[in-house]
Amino acid sequence: MDFAAAGLLDGLEGKQRVARERLLSRLAEDGFTLAELKAAVRDDRLALLPVDRVLGGNHSAAEVERQTGLPASVMISLRRLEGLPEPKLEDPVFSDEDIAAARSTKLFLDAGFEQDAIAELTRVLGEAMARLAATTTAAFVDAFLRPGDSEPDVAWRFAELAEQLTPALAPVLIAAFKAHLRDSVRRGMLGREELSSGQLADAQPVVVCFADLVGFTRLAGQVELQELGTVAGRLARLATEVSEPPVRLVKTIGDAAMLVSPDAAPLVAAALSLVDAIEQAGLPSVRAGLAVGPALVRAGDYYGQPVNLASRVTGIARPGSVLCTEDVRDGALDQFDWSFAGRHRLKGVADPVALYRARRQQNPDAQPGAADKGSEGGRVRRRPADRPRRRGSR
Repeated sequence: MDFAAAGLLDGLEGKQRVARERLLSRLAEDGFTLAELKAAVRDDRLALLPVDRVLGGNHSAAEVERQTGLPASVMISLRRLEGLPEPKLEDPVFSDEDIAAARSTKLFLDAGFEQDAIAELTRVLGEAMARLAATTTAAFVDAFLRPGDSEPDVAWRFAELAEQLTPALAPVLIAAFKAHLRDSVRRGMLGREELSSGQLADAQPVVVCFADLVGFTRLAGQVELQELGTVAGRLARLATEVSEPPVRLVKTIGDAAMLVSPDAAPLVAAALSLVDAIEQAGLPSVRAGLAVGPALVRAGDYYGQPVNLASRVTGIARPGSVLCTEDVRDGALDQFDWSFAGRHRLKGVADPVALYRARRQQNPDAQPGAADKGSEGGRVRRRPADRPRRRGSR
């Protein structure tokens, strides 16, 4: 190949040009076409082509069907559900692991799994793996990219490491999946109603907490992107640390975290701990809102009235505060100090909602029910006909 004539050496001089030409020659010898090399140079990923070869497939969907009996159309559909580009029937994009996965998928279908269930599992798996892959890639580059590396240096070092380390991820993934599956089984319920109907209940009662960093959007315009990512990462780490059973971290989305619990008191305690941990870490203040009610559980996420309500409550909470609906307060009445925060009109809720701010108890030896006596010091004060304070008083 005439790499210069093809424009693959444009803009390069001296050592960089020599290194690029050496890499191109090696890649061409390894079977990469001129079109593939041009595309890689255009997209600034020439040094990653050897890693692509290590991770890439060599089987088509048609070949997978011949080896496993799983229809090629199903393999292509599942790949699309994973969030990956849809291949043509003869494109060699499937690996040996994909063939093993196809056999497993066929086993699930033959065992009685509905295709819709397989599709949902695949979609959730794709979302999780996309995040894991992006995180792994960033960690890989951070660990092994060295200042002053040439393209050939990166190409062969990264390819060798990918070949060595990628198989080591398999037991890590399996162990994590089995641990979470076991935890899900332990939290599950299979009572008379479920046995009679042959299916799980559509909804289950749950306490929901949203916590978000105050001023995160404004912060985004003031700091470097890497620092912004560090802030979001520290929030996720701290939210994980305060989520002790029965509290569970459902997800983090940038500047926000969602936690759930079957009981109010542990979740209120977790929210207060997160507020304290964020403050001690020197991050922007966090605010939290909690609500309780029946929620639908799908693909590991929660939907329904308590989710929406907790989000609305969080939106009006003050920085550094944990704001709860009355039902949440009643579920943890004796474990915390409570102050009435007024009645508020929330978007999507017909009637004003009474809200209460939770604080750690200053007097742990207080008599049970003291929060109902209208004492000062942050405890709830009953008013005639529950007369609200002015809007915004918390």
